[in-house]
Amino acid sequence: MADPLFAHGVDLGVVVIVAVKVLVIFGVLLVSVMMMIWFERKVISDMQNRVGPDRAGPFGVLQTLADGIKLFFKEDLLPDQADRFVFKLAPYLALLPALLIFTIVPVGGVVTIAHHVVELQVADPPIGILFLLALSSVSVYGTMLAGWSSGSKYPLLGSIRASAQMISYEAAMGLIVAMVIIVTHSLSTRAIVDSQAASFLHWNIFRLGILPFPLFLVAVTAELNRPPFDLAEGEQELVGGFHTEYSSLRFALFYMAEFMNTITMSAVMVTLFFGGPDGPGFHFLRWLWPIVWFAGKTVVFLYVYVWIRAALPRLRYDQLMGLGWKVLIPFSLGWLLVVAAFRAGTIWGLAVFAGSAIAAGGLWQAIRVGQARREALEEGSVGWRAQTAADAHLRAVPEPDGGG
Repeated sequence: MADPLFAHGVDLGVVVIVAVKVLVIFGVLLVSVMMMIWFERKVISDMQNRVGPDRAGPFGVLQTLADGIKLFFKEDLLPDQADRFVFKLAPYLALLPALLIFTIVPVGGVVTIAHHVVELQVADPPIGILFLLALSSVSVYGTMLAGWSSGSKYPLLGSIRASAQMISYEAAMGLIVAMVIIVTHSLSTRAIVDSQAASFLHWNIFRLGILPFPLFLVAVTAELNRPPFDLAEGEQELVGGFHTEYSSLRFALFYMAEFMNTITMSAVMVTLFFGGPDGPGFHFLRWLWPIVWFAGKTVVFLYVYVWIRAALPRLRYDQLMGLGWKVLIPFSLGWLLVVAAFRAGTIWGLAVFAGSAIAAGGLWQAIRVGQARREALEEGSVGWRAQTAADAHLRAVPEPDGGG
């Protein structure tokens, strides 16, 4: 599906419309990040029976702006052992993917401006989903290079751990996106939204059998390093993680990237599974209601992220990697086969579903047996060490003198 804005070629009006769309999305994202930080602070403070920010502006809404101004005037540090060019480049590699991914998200319907039919999204490339996957993969370079270029051991350890985490969950996320492509027969985000427009029962969350969505939510949460998967910033053992040596505006870019990625991926989930801007509207201001629906759905996911952060403790790293490789990837791969089989025919779908269920049961039993054996070996090893220590202690105690 081609973008109707370019149906009659490119003239000055088309260039101006594209430039305005870029500037509007950029401004909306920056303001959304500021409001998201305030929203997260306020919601968590309510859940913990605290007040939260309430000094800068009404209800503290300008607190994020005050924090940004403070960071702007802080000293910009550059470690002596750092790779100067890469150290300065890494924050932008973390931030730019979030900005660029949002450009392919449909935030509304179609409007007419100066006799041009305009889709309310910056761009609708025919390979939009591949663009999404490529940019989500690029974001790991910002994290990895930030730790490597700092010239310090703790940021390097944090970046290695974060890279392994993001790459692991990228595989499951890609498999679930492939299911959406199979169902919608398109790589265009606008076409994916249009395929769900008949009714809410045509949303992909229902067409894919509900299960892929929670798997995608978990994978995206880990991909974003959001709690409870924020092992890239495990303060207890890594000081501050990969951005330990950063300060001032460069640290603010990493901070902004985290929240901007949260907004962007929430919008992507709305697009892929919940019909995007689809929803009932009214006859007046018909162009406005799709935007309202899209914004409302996105805010729901943002609230869910804040709720998860306030409710769940951080996982151990072995639990994080085990969840990705032993649960998400096998389940995503199995469900992908089921979805593809049902597209071929109901009989094929039922057969593959039964086979996948049997395979999942066997895999689960194998994991349980392996875990039980490992625990038994660990208990035996602990018992052997305790017995060895006790024997050594007995040999060290001198025997009582038998003389009278």
